[in-house]
Amino acid sequence: MSEQKEEVDAQDTLDADAAEESDDVHESVKIPVTSEELPESDQTEDNESELEPSGAGPETEATGQSEQSSSSLDLNEEQPMEFDNVTQLAKQYADDYNLTFLDKIKSIKESLKTSMIHPSATVKVVLPVGQEIIMPFKIDSILKHLKDHFSYLLNVPSDVLQLTCAGMILKNNETLLQHGVKAQDIVQVEIFSTLPDLYPIKRINRLSDNYQLITVKVQTGIGQYQQVAVEVIKTDFHKPFLGGFRNKLTGIEYHNAGTQTLPKKIPEKPNVFCRDTQTVFQRKKLLQTTNTTSTQMTKIGVYVSNMTDKLITPGKYFTAAGYHAQRLEAVIVLQTYYRQWHAKKRVENLKRQKMLRLKWEEEEKQRKRREKEEWIKLDYYRRHNPQTKEDFELLYNALELWQQEELLRINQSFTGAERKAALCELLEKETQIITCIGRHRRSASMANQEAMIQAFLNKCSAPKTWRRLDGKTIEMDTQFTIRARELQNIYKCIMLKNLSQDERLDVLLTLKHTVKEHECKLTHEILELVDREVDLMMRGVKNDNLEGLRKRIATLFLHYIKTPLFNPEVARHLKVPQDPLKFYKKIYFCHSCQLYLPSTEFPISSTSHRIYRCRNCINLDNETRQRESFLKYKCLLQRLYYSEADYEDDSTIAFLMQLQDIQYLTEKIWASQSALSACNDLNDLVMVRWDKSLEWSPWNCILLTKNESAAHLKLTSIEEGYELLFIHKIKHKHILAKNYFSQIPVLASFIYDDAEVDEIRKKYQPETGPKIIESQSPSP
Repeated sequence: MSEQKEEVDAQDTLDADAAEESDDVHESVKIPVTSEELPESDQTEDNESELEPSGAGPETEATGQSEQSSSSLDLNEEQPMEFDNVTQLAKQYADDYNLTFLDKIKSIKESLKTSMIHPSATVKVVLPVGQEIIMPFKIDSILKHLKDHFSYLLNVPSDVLQLTCAGMILKNNETLLQHGVKAQDIVQVEIFSTLPDLYPIKRINRLSDNYQLITVKVQTGIGQYQQVAVEVIKTDFHKPFLGGFRNKLTGIEYHNAGTQTLPKKIPEKPNVFCRDTQTVFQRKKLLQTTNTTSTQMTKIGVYVSNMTDKLITPGKYFTAAGYHAQRLEAVIVLQTYYRQWHAKKRVENLKRQKMLRLKWEEEEKQRKRREKEEWIKLDYYRRHNPQTKEDFELLYNALELWQQEELLRINQSFTGAERKAALCELLEKETQIITCIGRHRRSASMANQEAMIQAFLNKCSAPKTWRRLDGKTIEMDTQFTIRARELQNIYKCIMLKNLSQDERLDVLLTLKHTVKEHECKLTHEILELVDREVDLMMRGVKNDNLEGLRKRIATLFLHYIKTPLFNPEVARHLKVPQDPLKFYKKIYFCHSCQLYLPSTEFPISSTSHRIYRCRNCINLDNETRQRESFLKYKCLLQRLYYSEADYEDDSTIAFLMQLQDIQYLTEKIWASQSALSACNDLNDLVMVRWDKSLEWSPWNCILLTKNESAAHLKLTSIEEGYELLFIHKIKHKHILAKNYFSQIPVLASFIYDDAEVDEIRKKYQPETGPKIIESQSPSP
């Protein structure tokens, strides 16, 4: 029925097209084409709309309903010859067009048959979160099934979901076939929620990875491509290697193809328990193999030659003792060769260990030499470019050593007036050197002061930071940090040199607008100085003459930045508290410089009882009298802090030690040398625990070199590692340290509990109690 209907529609289309062509040639000519009998119209409107051409008119429908039609021509009497030519041309054109269109109809029929056999298309569903899901879907199924499937996956009601394709909304009772989608086609469908606030669409994480559809672009002809949907099934089956060959020219390897179908799984058999698989039957049977032998000797009629006969005589009898002796000799030979091989291996191992030892010693020697050279270079650099307080201590210490050497030489070489002249010359040289050191200190203090100002401004303008659990850092700027950063940028612009006049005027104008926000005596002075500089610049004054004025402006603006009223963030970094009551509680009087200073300016040792002099007075007294350098003791104390921090056993006594304490412990107790090797290089000495299982303290320590300390800490038992005389010597030094550091109230609790100290004190403590004298009665 459908094929007949398609042929009738094709004929009707041909009638309409032929009629239009003939109308173009001559208006009065109309050529209807005969059509076959039409079946009853029981097809759906959808099939008719797909197969019926869009250009069919009312005349085509009239000719399609008639069972049999004859061609009737309205002849024009005025032009009979022209009418015949036109009719022949129209018939020829209609026949050619009919064949072409019938081929198109056949291809449509084949595609419809294919779609009935494989009625599936590839649907690419795109979620609002950017996830794409590719799945097959039947083109004749209603879209409500697809919506219900994603409603289950997304956990969203199906009436809330909405499907769109190419901007068109898809209804529940519609199919993909109604929208022109054919079998094996690829169509993209967007899905979204009509109520995103209540039912948002989230990413689907429970999709199976074993099933996947991919789109492959296949070339079907010259310049023609077709997209094909390929179903991929992931399995753990690996294609076996079936051999192959390699191209000698290109080097490409080609493997023999194998089947892509999965191998059949062998069904697992259940456990079989039976007598046949568990019982072993044994059979015993005696067998005697046949061995046929024969002898032949000379007799009547038979001669056997004896030319090949051999005369065998019995040898020496081999006893069991001889056998064991032979075995023993063989064993001795084997042992000899084995011991020789073992001795060679041992000698080679000893040689290798000796070579490694010599190599390690050479490397250690080179390392120590490099460290010493680096220390000498650093000391030389510090002496020639002093920057810190420790550098100037080294200079004064070197000056003191030079002065002592020169004084000794003068006392040994000169006497009388010559000696006095040499001493005056020495004093003059020492004065010149002290003056040079003072100049270096002034320049270094100016550079350090500028660096301190920049570091202070960087702290004030730094954003707030937090560290998250994953290790990342969060930074946040507040209104106070932004204000501090703006003031820091203005201060940097003020301190810039070699600016042109216009740039300097812009900087001063920015400064003026910033300071105008507040009115006080400080801001009035800054504004007055800014106006003065602008006036002098307009008058043509040189920059060298304006240097002092610009320094005054920078200094006043720095005071402006350090005022919490104008820069609230600076209050967190000022050393002087804003509350005067807090300030008065930590103020002490220096008896040397007669100044009241905060407690941080006074060095307090662990044995001090009162505060007497500040740090500046102590440093000044050291520079004028002793001229000692405490850098080596500072490094020794720093190494002690680092080594105790690595134990992580909450030791506290080591962190109570100050510079004066470690100096006394090194010089007075341990004589500034190693207890084992007597090495007196403080740069190579460390203070480690005597018993590593106990907390470090002045009575549980030993001064060793770095290598000796590493070997000492590896000992499991002190009694096994050292002799009794050495242990007694170390304990004696510990007792001296206890007697000195017992003056510290904090350490007293650790000392008084010691049984050894109590025994010693009882031994040497005089008896002050009353003595009881008993009278002895005479014996009878």
